[in-house]
Amino acid sequence: MDKRKWLKELVYGILAGFCIGLGGTFLLSCNSVAGGDPILMKVFGALFFTIGLFTICERGYNLFTGKVCYVFDNKPQYLLFLLVIWVGNLLGTMTIAFIERFTKINDSIQPVAKAMVEAKMTYGDNFGITLLSLFCLGIVCDVFIFIAVNGYAKSKYQMGKYLSLIFGVTCFIVCGTEHSIADMYYWCISGELYTNFGKSILCILVITLGNSVGGFLFPVIEKYIGNYKKKEDPVAPKVEAAKPVEEADDLEAETK
Repeated sequence: MDKRKWLKELVYGILAGFCIGLGGTFLLSCNSVAGGDPILMKVFGALFFTIGLFTICERGYNLFTGKVCYVFDNKPQYLLFLLVIWVGNLLGTMTIAFIERFTKINDSIQPVAKAMVEAKMTYGDNFGITLLSLFCLGIVCDVFIFIAVNGYAKSKYQMGKYLSLIFGVTCFIVCGTEHSIADMYYWCISGELYTNFGKSILCILVITLGNSVGGFLFPVIEKYIGNYKKKEDPVAPKVEAAKPVEEADDLEAETK
């Protein structure tokens, strides 16, 4: 892959991160619309958070949590591709958070994001429990993402494509799971990424690892089961079809 190709993949990663930031902005803004009700904020925000993933799928941008689902379907070089788009996603979320800091939007969503991030980083009796929780929630999240992106890619019906995105995204948010790219945005807009960089980046990396496991969980199981079935049920050898009676008689006459 030449330099221009890598640059394109990075830019598409940045655009994907920016799109996820748009969805995150709406989700955080729902706090005022929902009157501070966290459940209503989650449900209402989750439905429209889909705008981010919808744009990414429609435009063909590179989102880490979607691309990682297919890591075992590609060559080892694909790991470098994932690293490039992960960095791009981070730069994209940082970009939109930076832009919003100069607007009145920041005044309303920054406190909400800060409270959300602090809750993520202080769960459990110690930081080890916090990281374990983030890892497990990351796994569950990317199972939902796999359902969304795989359904969008393979559904035969247009409505099925869009419902896959809506249900996948809405479920992962309402359930409170952890999406590494969305979390990049929350950590950036809250300012926690810059004031507590070491702890913040560790949390994001652990969530990324969880997303990776959750993303390729179903594909790997399906691939293994598929190979197992092939061994258990080998294809029967082809049997040459019997020749018609008339053809057989002609052949016998020629040999006499």
